[in-house]
Amino acid sequence: MEMAGELEKDESILSTHCSGVPSITASAECPANNFLKVELELNLKLSNLVFQDPIQYVYNPLLYAWAPHEKYVQTYCQSRKEVLFLGMNPGPFGMAQTGVPFGEVNHVRNWLQIEGPVSKPEVEHPKRRIRGFECPQSEVSGARFWSFFKSLCGQPETFFQHCFVHNHCPLIFMNHSGKNLTPTDLPKAQRETLLEICDEALCQAVRVLGVKLVIGVGRFSEQRARKALTAEGIDVTVKGIMHPSPRNPQANKGWEGVVSAQLQELGVLSLLTG
Repeated sequence: MEMAGELEKDESILSTHCSGVPSITASAECPANNFLKVELELNLKLSNLVFQDPIQYVYNPLLYAWAPHEKYVQTYCQSRKEVLFLGMNPGPFGMAQTGVPFGEVNHVRNWLQIEGPVSKPEVEHPKRRIRGFECPQSEVSGARFWSFFKSLCGQPETFFQHCFVHNHCPLIFMNHSGKNLTPTDLPKAQRETLLEICDEALCQAVRVLGVKLVIGVGRFSEQRARKALTAEGIDVTVKGIMHPSPRNPQANKGWEGVVSAQLQELGVLSLLTG
């Protein structure tokens, strides 16, 4: 099926957003506007894609939750970053609701201090309503992710002094029953087209941020980032950490301890403790 009609109708809005934004090389010290420009250009390319079975619903929070997402970027992307934590795509009760990667509502509102108006995708599954910051469900992956860094860093400014969090793909996919599907569940031809577009945007984002280390949250993000950045000849180290998903039995046995050890091995912990 085609992506939610909102993608097509917002092309003119996205073009308006893009106009007046500095070029990717214009602001090396404050990359927020350039990072947002990369995402808006990504939205325009994604709006041309057509998805078929098993995909029946496609949400893009970079459209309907743009306001809190923009606030997230403008607040925490005021300087270039050494480390980029990279997720795969939004979760239904995380970024789908708040526009923030791994964006479990309570942590986004209360720790990151990000909030804003959230509308709805044009076509909603009745079991997967977008309620924005009124969403009562907690995204386990997002709660684990941000709770860990809250306990480690104390204040978000400590985390974002050197690090940023982003997703490889901004889209959420569902089948007819509302089951959440990942990009790996797409038919091969559709999947490759989608991922190539997202790869290109990732490379642009890494250049904008000046990143030296990309940490894939989960194996897919790690492998995809390595493939995309190597193909472009970008001199960036790519490593990975365990994904906090409750579907991962190992994560349910003490994700925080595992990830702390992984970050220590990568030499990142010292960046996160002030």
